[in-house]
Amino acid sequence: MNRFIIPTLATLVAMAAAAPGANAQSSSNPFQIGGAAGIAFPTGDLGTFTNTGYNVTLAVGYNPAASPVGLRFEAAYNEFGFQGGGGSINVPAFTANAVFALPASGFTPYVIGGGGLYRVGASTAFGNPNSENRFGFNVGAGVKLPFSTSFETFVEARYNYVSMNGGSLGFIPVTVGIMW
Repeated sequence: MNRFIIPTLATLVAMAAAAPGANAQSSSNPFQIGGAAGIAFPTGDLGTFTNTGYNVTLAVGYNPAASPVGLRFEAAYNEFGFQGGGGSINVPAFTANAVFALPASGFTPYVIGGGGLYRVGASTAFGNPNSENRFGFNVGAGVKLPFSTSFETFVEARYNYVSMNGGSLGFIPVTVGIMW
């Protein structure tokens, strides 16, 4: 799996460094909409019985021009197949996150974190018998890449944690996204 992640990240960082100093927020509108997708790595209890999965996210952001702190509201879907087949664990999530941009030129690193509702369910050959709503949190970091003045692209990784009866679910999605 590292054969794909490390070269992809290295290529994106090299392209960002070579890009002209474009300001991704060219307009005065602080509102953004976008999405992301990527690979999700199960950790802890979840990693003992599932394989690497995927993540798809839709986002709405608010980034005031004079502040390094913004907000991002997200609806995400994560899925992890059971080792040996026979079903999967799916984790839709609805979160509110604070985004703190660090000062930099060319590309902008940031930290992100927040919490929200995670709906943990299992899909098997017999359907989806159990789904539970749980509160959880996420924390991570990313980098905004200045490829255009009309939108911003980003690469990020975030640790997600959900407490469950008798254990916990943890996973780390590594995503590539775009915000308009």
